[in-house]
Amino acid sequence: MLYNPVMKKFIAIFLSVIMFSLNASFGAEVLHGHAQKDDIYEQKLREELFTGKIENLERKDIINMTVSQVLDSNINVEGDEFFAEVTDEVVGDKGVIIPKGTIAHGRISESGEAKRLGRKAWIEMDFDYLITPDGREIPIEGKMTTKLHPVAETSKIIAQDVGYTVAGGAIGGFLALNWLGIESAVLSQGYTVAGGAAIGGAIGLGMALYRKGSDVLISPGDRIKVKINTTVPLPVYKETALKQHEMFYPGLDIKISDIRNEKDPFGQVNTITLTIMISNMSDKTFSGLDMALVNDYNSVFRPSVFGDTKIMFRQIHPGDKFAGRVSFAVDNIDRSFWLTLYDRRKGSTLTKISIDNAYRHISDKSKKHNAKVKKPKKNFTKEKDLFDEE
Repeated sequence: MLYNPVMKKFIAIFLSVIMFSLNASFGAEVLHGHAQKDDIYEQKLREELFTGKIENLERKDIINMTVSQVLDSNINVEGDEFFAEVTDEVVGDKGVIIPKGTIAHGRISESGEAKRLGRKAWIEMDFDYLITPDGREIPIEGKMTTKLHPVAETSKIIAQDVGYTVAGGAIGGFLALNWLGIESAVLSQGYTVAGGAAIGGAIGLGMALYRKGSDVLISPGDRIKVKINTTVPLPVYKETALKQHEMFYPGLDIKISDIRNEKDPFGQVNTITLTIMISNMSDKTFSGLDMALVNDYNSVFRPSVFGDTKIMFRQIHPGDKFAGRVSFAVDNIDRSFWLTLYDRRKGSTLTKISIDNAYRHISDKSKKHNAKVKKPKKNFTKEKDLFDEE
């Protein structure tokens, strides 16, 4: 009976049905459990990131950003997409609602080319959503334009054209004196000079009429101000959720008490000056030459010779304490940085202190100073290429 083929086939089908039922039931439980785990994970993530309070990103609020690519009025056209990055936290009464490093999506909505009479080219940009570092997509309505108000633009053109005409008149009068001599000017009771000035003025006016306005160029690193056109309710971040990763060495305590953004000797805002306090109870000896600022692209910037150099050549031995300032010239002052100390012999990293973390605790006076120094750019004029033809 056990070897009956019909019975064996029946048993095989019966077992297959049972196994299929068990698998189906098991699979349903797995999928159900997976969905529950996702909900729990998202809830836990929200609790870790946010305080539970809501704050509005208000209409007419301003967000400081920097573009991630070149925008050129000669190249870009309406409809071109681009991305920008938020350079300063947007803080409400209850806390931070848009963190630094948030990505903004933008599109060129309108543009105009440079024209005669000194009328400049212009670009108008619309922003439609933000992507936060925690992956949320936030719809917004934002706008930024390089176009001047018509009254301001006209007055600026008139002022420049008067400059051209006056300059032309002065040059014409000077040439009349130079070519015809002072005697001719006296004998003609000044008519030669006046005539030369009139001719020069006409030439200057012609230059003003012919003069073409400048083109627009917005480069990566240029700070722009984006105006918000709608009200958006947003959750408030916990301060712990915004903290950058740091690294510490046992016995070595470095605190940043002040952060100043400054201009270099050439007038560029590219210097970060830190006021630091060091307590070295470790087994290491180091100096300022072992320090650097490292940004989020892993670019390394050593102390600047244009700042306070006292710490650069001082040896800080085990048991020493030190307070002083150190400056770093960087390529983009709006990136995230870490004050990094290296082991001179091994070349390894001893400690990394986040500048962003420290910035939240510096004085309001220093923050106002930095905001004043880091004013968003207003003039996006493209420099003329000497080989360009009109």
